[in-house]
Amino acid sequence: MAVSTFRSGRLPLFHHPQLPNKAAASACTRRSVVGLKKLNGRSNSKALFLFAQYSQPSQPQTQQQQQDRLSSRFQSSIENLPKLVEDIVQTSISTGPRGALRLAQGIQAFVGVGGEWLADVSRSTNASTGIPSQLQLGLLSPLYLRKLFERMGATYIKLGQFIASAPTLFPPAYVEEFQKCFDRAPSVPFEDIQTILRQELGRPIDSVYEYIDPTPIASASIAQVHGARLKGSQDDVVIKVLKPGIEDILVADLNFVYIVARILEFLNPDFTRASLVGIVKDIRESMLEEVDFNKEATNIESFRRYLEAMGLTRQATAPRVYNHCSTRRVLTMERLYGVPLTDLDTISSLVSSPENSLITALNVWFGSLLACETFHADVHAGNLWLLRDGRIGFLDFGIVGRISPKTWAAMEVFLASIATEEYESMASALIEMGATNKDIDAKAFARDLEKIFSSIQELDTEVVVATARGTNTNATAVSANIIVDERQMNALFLDVVSCFVI
Repeated sequence: MAVSTFRSGRLPLFHHPQLPNKAAASACTRRSVVGLKKLNGRSNSKALFLFAQYSQPSQPQTQQQQQDRLSSRFQSSIENLPKLVEDIVQTSISTGPRGALRLAQGIQAFVGVGGEWLADVSRSTNASTGIPSQLQLGLLSPLYLRKLFERMGATYIKLGQFIASAPTLFPPAYVEEFQKCFDRAPSVPFEDIQTILRQELGRPIDSVYEYIDPTPIASASIAQVHGARLKGSQDDVVIKVLKPGIEDILVADLNFVYIVARILEFLNPDFTRASLVGIVKDIRESMLEEVDFNKEATNIESFRRYLEAMGLTRQATAPRVYNHCSTRRVLTMERLYGVPLTDLDTISSLVSSPENSLITALNVWFGSLLACETFHADVHAGNLWLLRDGRIGFLDFGIVGRISPKTWAAMEVFLASIATEEYESMASALIEMGATNKDIDAKAFARDLEKIFSSIQELDTEVVVATARGTNTNATAVSANIIVDERQMNALFLDVVSCFVI
């Protein structure tokens, strides 16, 4: 085994060869408040909000200052109380009797899953092996919590899907169990699906479809999908049907979450920095848009136009929409045959290079950020398929995002300013993108950015490369690590904390 070390000195990530390095800026002298929010241009996807406060290094407060601060906060709370009460009343009125119904459904779900847990505990008690560790956690165990979420309905199934998609935030056992929330939600009886189809189409079902498979292909949180064949053209299609009562469930659940967020911000104004209410509003709007299949049909057609305009129809596709048998609650689409991109065994039998298929999918998606009116904002294994003809199939356009040309132009300025170390341009670009509040001190913001970037440039780095040759083969394994001075990293961290008080 051989080990080599290369010391690189300062980190040249942001150094432009034609410009001198600038000295680190002095500490902030004026106070400005910056909120890192979502980019301009609406996005239906869930967003993360970070809010930062730029200020002078804080000095110990006197007792009088603390009293004044508490008095000011109390006065502000009194002034905001009527608005809070008004919001709660209006939200409760819009929810109506659905709120009481959802409470009863929640109690019923809790009792039902609790009964299953007690029965399993009883059986385990009679067994010689004792009570499994999963049962000892009660309803907080991955299995029973997933069952509770499924019984609670669409909102909580969506939350389960989020848990399954965030392995860095949740324990592996929960991530694995909640994978079952994807396309495995409880199905609706086919008789109910037929009733919805008759109501939405306004004519007999057999006048539109030659055949409908009563067994669903998939049952997700808000919709159920059935295979079918169109009458006349004999085209194979899938019918996506909105589950009955879903809109009422979403409105009741999300209004409740909104009220809780409003109360939390009222009791603790520090939550305002995290824009808790703003996040809840975005989530509520996004989920309610997802139940309008007319919007999804528009999103699909937009993506198909992008593929045609860019000459990508041989690499990827999206299902054709049959508008004559699609409504707000029913979406009839071309049936695509293939497998999810995570099914590596089957993918290997369809194409010689699965890696190239994944690269194609990523290239098409990234291209849609620039050239399409909207981009797919819910790209996971269930929505990306490798089709039998080798193309990538994009499915489920219920959640999409939009990035405005204005934001893209500001992003180009931002990237260019990193290379040229023009921190005022960098600050202006971030403000233009909507990454900050509008009422901040741009020059103070630029000085903060310069200080942080200068600290990054001054990091001393060391690259350690190790090679090892196999004993039975001539193959050589190579690994590399970058080592950064711990004291410098700590100093950089303190600089960030001193300027960004989260």
